[in-house]
Amino acid sequence: MMRKLFVLPVILISLSLLFSAGLAAAESGSVAHRLVIQVSDDNPRTMKIALNNAMNVIKAVGQDNIKVEVVAYGPGLKLLMKKNKAFRDRISSMQLYGVRFAACGNTMKHFKLSKEGLVKGVSVVKAGVLEIMEKEEQGWSYIRP
Repeated sequence: MMRKLFVLPVILISLSLLFSAGLAAAESGSVAHRLVIQVSDDNPRTMKIALNNAMNVIKAVGQDNIKVEVVAYGPGLKLLMKKNKAFRDRISSMQLYGVRFAACGNTMKHFKLSKEGLVKGVSVVKAGVLEIMEKEEQGWSYIRP
């Protein structure tokens, strides 16, 4: 009888932990893969490679199996500017595939840029390096073309 009284609470606690872990995963929208891509120089070839990497990995694993975020800071912020006609339309279309683009707030302050100067849908983060660091700490894979 004592053994049953001990086993029952252990089973109930275990089941509740499993259930809550499942809910947490569902609420966080967990996916099989997460990739953060750094763009920190204004070389158009490097920018193109970064965007190609993002789309190639989405095609390889499927849009529903990955989260991709491109973080631009320093001279690389030019990638996300509306006036950058070479990439503006491509960034807009990539957002339809779920690619998130983040601009460094520190770089924007330094160059006195406003959010209105960014391609529509681009978010502003406090600091690009901090955003990448936090993503890596959360288990995201990192590449810098």
